[in-house]
Amino acid sequence: QGQLVESGGGLVQPGGSLTLSCVLSGEPMNIYTMGWFRQAPGKEREFMVAIAVNGGTTKYHEDRFTISRDNAQNTVYLQINALKPADTAVYYCAASPVTLTSVPDNYHYWGQGTQVTVSS
Repeated sequence: QGQLVESGGGLVQPGGSLTLSCVLSGEPMNIYTMGWFRQAPGKEREFMVAIAVNGGTTKYHEDRFTISRDNAQNTVYLQINALKPADTAVYYCAASPVTLTSVPDNYHYWGQGTQVTVSS
């Protein structure tokens, strides 16, 4: 069974940047599409971006979010630039055998989430 662990969240001032990391253990990551979701207080979980095994990605409607992966390290990253208070949420990574899917039910493994708080 695979296990995902996110890290890199924290308190950031508006305009700042963060890079979130997520490590998959127990299985090779190079067979999964990796995705990032977030859930803000009082809102539903939102699909952000995904990256396929070959490096192809989906696009979020804002270009402040960049996903990347290092299959050798079993790690996927989410870089967030120009952070806004509206980006405050718990960020989750997930692994799916379905290429570049945005459907949460297609993701088999989920991390526990990492809190990102954007505030001055």
